[in-house]
Amino acid sequence: MSLRVLTAALATAALVTGCASTVETAPARSATEQLLVARAADRAAEGLVLPIPVGAKVFVDDTYFRAESAAYAVSAVRGALSSAGYALSPDKAQADAVLELRAGALSLEQMRRVFGLPEMRIPINGGLNVVALPELSVYSRRDRVGVAEFSGFLYDPENGSPLGTVAPMTGEFRIRSHRLLMIVAWGQQSVEPGERDVGDSWRQF
Repeated sequence: MSLRVLTAALATAALVTGCASTVETAPARSATEQLLVARAADRAAEGLVLPIPVGAKVFVDDTYFRAESAAYAVSAVRGALSSAGYALSPDKAQADAVLELRAGALSLEQMRRVFGLPEMRIPINGGLNVVALPELSVYSRRDRVGVAEFSGFLYDPENGSPLGTVAPMTGEFRIRSHRLLMIVAWGQQSVEPGERDVGDSWRQF
């Protein structure tokens, strides 16, 4: 076999047996964690009512609202105010009241219950080395909970006089998963795209 034929054969084989690999990003929070916090914020803001007349112009001040996913939570509050019938003011000068928000919590909690031996790390050689022992369980349960809590107070933008306070608004969203004999798993929730009627996805005012 000539060198030219051999080269052509190798090139053809490389094309036929070629493979592709994907590169995944590693964000600070997974999509599931982000959804947990977002749903908790939505639940915390549900039914928000202010101690001022409906229809009043409200400016939402988020200067001191500092937390991861803060922008989403503030938008959830603004959406709740709009649904309740308040007008959102673009600035303090045009507002009848200023709602100053503060975040108590906007994060995740995780809890794992194990019937059996949990995963352990045992120091050996006087603590110089660590041996990792895998989990040996009959049943285990994992809870991942998005927790949101925020509150605020109202004041007059002209003279700063108090108009009222907003009690802490709290919300949780939980995903619970189970594992039997470290093999059989169930309970993990998922969000999948699907078709909806137009009336289910938007509301006309």
